[in-house]
Amino acid sequence: MRVIGTSGHVDHGKSTLVEKLSGINPDRLAEEQSRQMTIDLGFAWMRLADGETVGIVDVPGHRDFIENMLAGVGGIDAALLVIAADEGIMPQTREHLAILRLLDVRDIIVVISKVDLIDDPDWIELVRLDIEEAFAGQQMPAPPMVEVSAHSGQGLDQLIGTLQGILSGAPQRVDYGQPRLPIDRVFLVGGFGTVVTGTLAGGSLSVGDSVELQPTGIAGRIRGLQSYKQAVETAAPGSRVAVNIAGIRGDQVQRGHMLAAPGQVRPSAMVDAQFFQLADLDRSLEHNAEVKFFCGAAESMAKVRLLDAEQLYPGEEGWLQIRLRDALPLARGDRYILRFPSPAQTIGGGVIVNAGPRRRLKRFQEGIIRDLELRLRGTPAERLAMSAEGKTPVTPRELQSSLGFSDEDFQQALREALDLGLVKQVDESSFWSNASWHKLANRALEQLSAFHSAHPLRLGMPRAQLRSRLNVKLSLLDQFVAGDGRIIPEGNLLRLKNHKVIFDDDQSAKIDHLMRLLQENPYTPPSIDEMNDLVGEDVARALLDLRRLVNVNDRIAFASVDYEFMVSEIRQKIRDHGEIDAKTLRDQFGTSRKYAIALLEHLDSLGITQRVGDVRKGGRNM
Repeated sequence: MRVIGTSGHVDHGKSTLVEKLSGINPDRLAEEQSRQMTIDLGFAWMRLADGETVGIVDVPGHRDFIENMLAGVGGIDAALLVIAADEGIMPQTREHLAILRLLDVRDIIVVISKVDLIDDPDWIELVRLDIEEAFAGQQMPAPPMVEVSAHSGQGLDQLIGTLQGILSGAPQRVDYGQPRLPIDRVFLVGGFGTVVTGTLAGGSLSVGDSVELQPTGIAGRIRGLQSYKQAVETAAPGSRVAVNIAGIRGDQVQRGHMLAAPGQVRPSAMVDAQFFQLADLDRSLEHNAEVKFFCGAAESMAKVRLLDAEQLYPGEEGWLQIRLRDALPLARGDRYILRFPSPAQTIGGGVIVNAGPRRRLKRFQEGIIRDLELRLRGTPAERLAMSAEGKTPVTPRELQSSLGFSDEDFQQALREALDLGLVKQVDESSFWSNASWHKLANRALEQLSAFHSAHPLRLGMPRAQLRSRLNVKLSLLDQFVAGDGRIIPEGNLLRLKNHKVIFDDDQSAKIDHLMRLLQENPYTPPSIDEMNDLVGEDVARALLDLRRLVNVNDRIAFASVDYEFMVSEIRQKIRDHGEIDAKTLRDQFGTSRKYAIALLEHLDSLGITQRVGDVRKGGRNM
């Protein structure tokens, strides 16, 4: 299904033409009908000879209502630009044409209306030349032009045939499985409740589907669907749709909100965008200028940060980071318009390349501009890799939603990105850009290198400490370490592959003295505090890291060889007798109750033993 927009000056007979084509008067407001002027969006539809139903969005032509016009032209496939033969192109007609160009509406038919009022063929020719000049000024090819009279019916058949020809050659709207309905009208129906209308894009909606209202996040369910006054079970992308929603009150919805599948659209308060400024503007766009931002049916006040210029002059292009006063439901690839609020004037527009930037971009940075260009013009695989950048890996659904790819296009782009090494599969359910992986690697190496420099006698940094420094989940750190051979796990420590603990001669002599003491008293060793006094706290800590000593609590440590022997004997005693107690352990090794209980409690914590009354039996890790 297709949707077209009709645009033109207030006196050009636009609404009359729509009524002749469709049999529906799009001016639904009493004021519009009394003043014969379109004030708000009007809607109609017509059926072409090939059986296709075409929705019609009739937008206001008067300069005072151009912002209402912007709410209706975002989802159209083609436009009828209506120009009265007795008046020719008006200033607002040129502005409408500029907006159509900025929104990338390429299929435009110029309808020269009211030709029954003109007897001079040369005058019509002058109007045609003026139209061609206006299109050339916007760097657009000359459009097909059809002369009509809504009053007499002249040219209507030719207009319908031209429209059918244009629409038959245009690509069909693709179902990406990501429905988005920008809401352009809200009303209540007695006995049914809230009804919203809009032009559906991105995917289908069906009766019974769960939906989410953005940017509020309110959940609802589709109770009923109509498309062109016909009840349907499923509405396809590209069609005008009326949705009866359960669970969402009418006072919770307004024009500019969006219906979407749950979790697929997130409100954006800041976007990165490519921008083109209209050539016939009479002023420049300054850095940090306050503007009005329009996208789909939504609008917000905003401030623009110019990323590659101090100011943009008429006809220039640039890159913007736009900070919105109100978060809006936006997506990469959305077209937008900027206007000065006072005096009201269209500045220009462009395309959003990142609807959820994670940071405020620095200005005049070649690398940043290069990344933005890649987001705009890169291959699908390159754009996928950029969407997979960030502090944490992303799920395939999050990736596909941010890109707006169909299932087939997404899978192809993902395969290509993996083959080219642009992204890594972190686990079964998440992917991460190779660039982000390397950033994590560099930060981890820097942190470990700094730790080794500050603590040369430490075997490594505690895993939890590195995780905190990197601000990542422990599971991600573990996956990273497992896939990067430059970092070696040592129990609960992490070290660089080339790091070794080296003792000087004095430290080595003190260690030898300590180890002799431990050999002499293997089961009643000096306390950890005494060991610290004998060799130094850093050296004692290193011996624990190197597993030459094993601490069983914060006061007692054994030489590792003696510790392993006692554990082996305890295991054997439990296997032979089913249990062991502190007294038996004390007597067997000639130690004291203090050491025996400390060792058994330590083994309890490891699951080697488990306490049952006053004895220990085999634990889960026996």
